[in-house]
Amino acid sequence: MRVLIKFSGEALKSGDKVFDSAMLNALALQVKNITDNNIGVGIVIGGGNVVRGKEFEKVGFNRVEADTIGMVATTLNCMALAGALRNNGVNAEVMSAVEVESVSKVDVKKANELIEKGYVVLFGGGIGNPYFSTDTACALRAIEIHAEKILMAKNGVDGVYDSDPRTNPDAKMYTDVTFDEILDKKLGVMDQTAATLCRDNGVEVFVFNANDENNIVKAATGKIIGTTIK
Repeated sequence: MRVLIKFSGEALKSGDKVFDSAMLNALALQVKNITDNNIGVGIVIGGGNVVRGKEFEKVGFNRVEADTIGMVATTLNCMALAGALRNNGVNAEVMSAVEVESVSKVDVKKANELIEKGYVVLFGGGIGNPYFSTDTACALRAIEIHAEKILMAKNGVDGVYDSDPRTNPDAKMYTDVTFDEILDKKLGVMDQTAATLCRDNGVEVFVFNANDENNIVKAATGKIIGTTIK
Protein backbone atom coordinates (compact mmCIF):
# COMPACT_ATOMS: atom_id res chain seq x y z
CA MET A 1 0.00 0.00 0.00
CA ARG A 2 1.13 3.55 -0.71
CA VAL A 3 -0.19 6.85 0.60
CA LEU A 4 0.55 10.49 -0.13
CA ILE A 5 0.40 12.63 3.02
CA LYS A 6 -0.43 16.32 2.63
CA PHE A 7 0.73 18.51 5.52
CA SER A 8 0.10 22.21 5.85
CA GLY A 9 3.18 24.31 6.51
CA GLU A 10 1.63 25.30 9.83
CA ALA A 11 2.06 21.69 11.00
CA LEU A 12 5.80 22.39 11.31
CA LYS A 13 5.56 25.55 13.40
CA SER A 14 4.70 26.55 16.93
CA GLY A 15 3.94 30.11 17.97
CA ASP A 16 6.40 32.45 16.31
CA LYS A 17 8.80 29.66 15.33
CA VAL A 18 8.81 28.94 11.59
CA PHE A 19 10.20 25.48 12.35
CA ASP A 20 9.61 23.87 15.71
CA SER A 21 11.96 20.97 16.46
CA ALA A 22 9.41 19.24 18.68
CA MET A 23 6.72 19.44 15.98
CA LEU A 24 9.13 18.15 13.32
CA ASN A 25 10.19 15.28 15.55
CA ALA A 26 6.59 14.35 16.38
CA LEU A 27 5.63 14.26 12.69
CA ALA A 28 8.75 12.24 11.84
CA LEU A 29 7.95 9.64 14.50
CA GLN A 30 4.42 9.21 13.14
CA VAL A 31 5.70 8.82 9.58
CA LYS A 32 8.23 6.27 10.85
CA ASN A 33 5.41 4.33 12.46
CA ILE A 34 3.57 4.28 9.13
CA THR A 35 6.60 2.98 7.22
CA ASP A 36 7.12 0.35 9.93
CA ASN A 37 3.65 -0.91 8.93
CA ASN A 38 5.01 -1.56 5.41
CA ILE A 39 3.15 1.39 3.92
CA GLY A 40 4.97 3.38 1.23
CA VAL A 41 4.90 7.12 1.87
CA GLY A 42 5.18 10.23 -0.24
CA ILE A 43 4.76 13.68 1.32
CA VAL A 44 3.73 17.14 0.07
CA ILE A 45 3.93 20.12 2.44
CA GLY A 46 2.52 23.62 2.08
CA GLY A 47 4.67 26.67 2.68
CA GLY A 48 2.41 28.83 4.83
CA ASN A 49 4.66 28.73 7.90
CA VAL A 50 7.48 30.36 5.90
CA VAL A 51 5.64 32.65 3.52
CA ARG A 52 2.50 32.82 1.41
CA GLY A 53 2.82 33.96 -2.19
CA LYS A 54 -0.31 36.09 -1.82
CA GLU A 55 1.49 38.27 0.73
CA PHE A 56 4.07 39.18 -1.91
CA GLU A 57 1.34 39.99 -4.41
CA LYS A 58 -0.01 42.55 -1.95
CA VAL A 59 3.29 44.47 -2.00
CA GLY A 60 3.60 44.56 -5.78
CA PHE A 61 5.24 41.29 -6.83
CA ASN A 62 3.72 39.75 -9.92
CA ARG A 63 1.95 36.40 -9.54
CA VAL A 64 4.74 34.35 -11.12
CA GLU A 65 7.36 35.82 -8.76
CA ALA A 66 5.12 35.42 -5.74
CA ASP A 67 4.22 31.82 -6.52
CA THR A 68 7.87 30.93 -7.12
CA ILE A 69 8.77 32.20 -3.65
CA GLY A 70 5.96 30.07 -2.23
CA MET A 71 7.21 27.00 -4.11
CA VAL A 72 10.72 27.45 -2.70
CA ALA A 73 9.18 27.68 0.79
CA THR A 74 7.57 24.25 0.35
CA THR A 75 10.95 22.80 -0.57
CA LEU A 76 12.50 24.26 2.60
CA ASN A 77 9.77 22.55 4.60
CA CYS A 78 10.47 19.24 2.88
CA MET A 79 14.16 19.58 3.70
CA ALA A 80 13.36 20.29 7.36
CA LEU A 81 11.06 17.29 7.74
CA ALA A 82 13.48 15.05 5.82
CA GLY A 83 16.17 15.96 8.33
CA ALA A 84 13.88 15.03 11.22
CA LEU A 85 13.05 11.73 9.51
CA ARG A 86 16.72 10.87 9.05
CA ASN A 87 17.41 11.73 12.69
CA ASN A 88 14.82 9.09 13.58
CA GLY A 89 16.32 6.41 11.37
CA VAL A 90 14.07 6.84 8.33
CA ASN A 91 15.59 7.03 4.86
CA ALA A 92 14.22 10.17 3.23
CA GLU A 93 14.77 11.88 -0.11
CA VAL A 94 13.70 15.39 -1.10
CA MET A 95 12.76 16.16 -4.69
CA SER A 96 11.75 19.60 -5.90
CA ALA A 97 9.93 20.82 -8.98
CA VAL A 98 11.86 24.09 -8.73
CA GLU A 99 15.64 24.10 -8.82
CA VAL A 100 17.28 24.21 -5.40
CA GLU A 101 20.97 23.43 -5.09
CA SER A 102 21.66 20.11 -3.31
CA VAL A 103 18.07 18.95 -3.90
CA SER A 104 17.30 16.66 -6.83
CA LYS A 105 14.66 17.53 -9.39
CA VAL A 106 11.46 15.51 -9.32
CA ASP A 107 12.13 12.17 -11.00
CA VAL A 108 9.03 9.96 -10.97
CA LYS A 109 10.87 6.73 -11.84
CA LYS A 110 13.45 7.32 -9.11
CA ALA A 111 10.75 8.29 -6.62
CA ASN A 112 8.91 5.03 -7.18
CA GLU A 113 12.14 3.03 -6.89
CA LEU A 114 13.01 4.74 -3.61
CA ILE A 115 9.55 4.19 -2.11
CA GLU A 116 9.81 0.53 -3.11
CA LYS A 117 13.04 0.39 -1.06
CA GLY A 118 11.33 1.89 1.98
CA TYR A 119 12.35 5.51 1.54
CA VAL A 120 10.00 8.38 2.31
CA VAL A 121 10.00 10.78 -0.66
CA LEU A 122 9.14 14.42 0.01
CA PHE A 123 8.01 16.49 -2.96
CA GLY A 124 8.66 20.24 -2.80
CA GLY A 125 8.14 23.03 -5.27
CA GLY A 126 4.52 22.33 -6.14
CA ILE A 127 4.29 21.26 -9.77
CA GLY A 128 6.97 23.77 -10.75
CA ASN A 129 4.58 26.25 -12.32
CA PRO A 130 2.75 29.30 -10.93
CA TYR A 131 -1.04 29.47 -10.56
CA PHE A 132 -1.26 25.94 -9.12
CA SER A 133 -1.75 25.13 -5.46
CA THR A 134 -0.07 22.47 -3.32
CA ASP A 135 -3.42 20.63 -3.50
CA THR A 136 -2.82 20.14 -7.21
CA ALA A 137 0.78 19.09 -6.56
CA CYS A 138 -0.50 16.62 -3.99
CA ALA A 139 -2.96 15.07 -6.45
CA LEU A 140 -0.35 14.88 -9.22
CA ARG A 141 2.33 13.28 -7.02
CA ALA A 142 -0.18 10.77 -5.63
CA ILE A 143 -1.01 9.67 -9.17
CA GLU A 144 2.67 9.48 -10.12
CA ILE A 145 3.65 7.27 -7.18
CA HIS A 146 0.53 5.09 -7.57
CA ALA A 147 -0.82 6.02 -4.13
CA GLU A 148 -4.17 4.48 -3.30
CA LYS A 149 -5.06 7.32 -1.00
CA ILE A 150 -4.16 10.90 -0.11
CA LEU A 151 -4.14 11.57 3.63
CA MET A 152 -5.05 15.25 3.93
CA ALA A 153 -3.96 16.25 7.43
CA LYS A 154 -5.90 19.28 8.67
CA ASN A 155 -5.14 21.45 11.68
CA GLY A 156 -8.11 21.27 14.04
CA VAL A 157 -10.73 20.22 11.46
CA ASP A 158 -12.15 16.69 11.69
CA GLY A 159 -13.23 16.32 8.07
CA VAL A 160 -15.31 17.89 5.30
CA TYR A 161 -18.34 19.92 6.38
CA ASP A 162 -21.31 21.30 4.48
CA SER A 163 -20.28 24.76 5.75
CA ASP A 164 -17.48 26.27 7.79
CA PRO A 165 -17.70 24.72 11.30
CA ARG A 166 -15.66 27.60 12.72
CA THR A 167 -18.44 30.06 11.91
CA ASN A 168 -21.50 27.81 11.76
CA PRO A 169 -22.11 25.72 14.91
CA ASP A 170 -24.75 23.73 13.00
CA ALA A 171 -22.36 22.63 10.24
CA LYS A 172 -22.61 18.92 9.49
CA MET A 173 -19.64 16.72 8.69
CA TYR A 174 -19.70 14.23 5.85
CA THR A 175 -18.45 10.70 6.47
CA ASP A 176 -18.35 10.03 2.73
CA VAL A 177 -18.64 12.46 -0.15
CA THR A 178 -17.90 12.28 -3.88
CA PHE A 179 -15.56 14.47 -5.85
CA ASP A 180 -18.53 15.62 -7.92
CA GLU A 181 -20.22 16.86 -4.74
CA ILE A 182 -17.00 18.62 -3.71
CA LEU A 183 -16.97 20.39 -7.06
CA ASP A 184 -20.70 21.10 -7.36
CA LYS A 185 -21.12 22.38 -3.80
CA LYS A 186 -17.76 24.19 -3.76
CA LEU A 187 -16.97 22.71 -0.37
CA GLY A 188 -13.49 24.17 -0.45
CA VAL A 189 -11.52 21.27 1.03
CA MET A 190 -9.31 21.16 -2.07
CA ASP A 191 -9.15 23.14 -5.30
CA GLN A 192 -11.06 22.14 -8.40
CA THR A 193 -8.01 21.03 -10.39
CA ALA A 194 -6.90 18.70 -7.60
CA ALA A 195 -10.39 17.26 -7.11
CA THR A 196 -10.76 16.61 -10.84
CA LEU A 197 -7.35 14.92 -11.04
CA CYS A 198 -8.19 12.61 -8.14
CA ARG A 199 -11.66 11.81 -9.47
CA ASP A 200 -10.45 11.00 -12.96
CA ASN A 201 -7.56 8.84 -11.75
CA GLY A 202 -9.26 6.90 -8.97
CA VAL A 203 -7.35 8.36 -6.02
CA GLU A 204 -9.29 8.53 -2.76
CA VAL A 205 -8.75 11.40 -0.33
CA PHE A 206 -9.15 11.02 3.42
CA VAL A 207 -9.55 14.30 5.33
CA PHE A 208 -8.90 14.20 9.07
CA ASN A 209 -7.76 16.17 12.09
CA ALA A 210 -4.00 15.79 12.49
CA ASN A 211 -3.82 17.59 15.84
CA ASP A 212 -4.85 14.72 18.07
CA GLU A 213 -2.15 12.34 19.25
CA ASN A 214 -1.04 9.74 16.69
CA ASN A 215 -3.89 10.60 14.30
CA ILE A 216 -1.67 10.45 11.21
CA VAL A 217 -0.80 6.83 11.97
CA LYS A 218 -4.45 6.09 12.71
CA ALA A 219 -5.47 7.63 9.38
CA ALA A 220 -2.93 5.56 7.47
CA THR A 221 -4.12 2.36 9.12
CA GLY A 222 -7.85 3.11 8.87
CA LYS A 223 -8.44 3.61 12.60
CA ILE A 224 -9.81 7.12 12.73
CA ILE A 225 -13.01 8.94 11.81
CA GLY A 226 -12.80 11.59 9.11
CA THR A 227 -14.23 12.15 5.63
CA THR A 228 -13.51 9.91 2.67
CA ILE A 229 -13.77 11.55 -0.75
CA LYS A 230 -14.08 9.12 -3.65
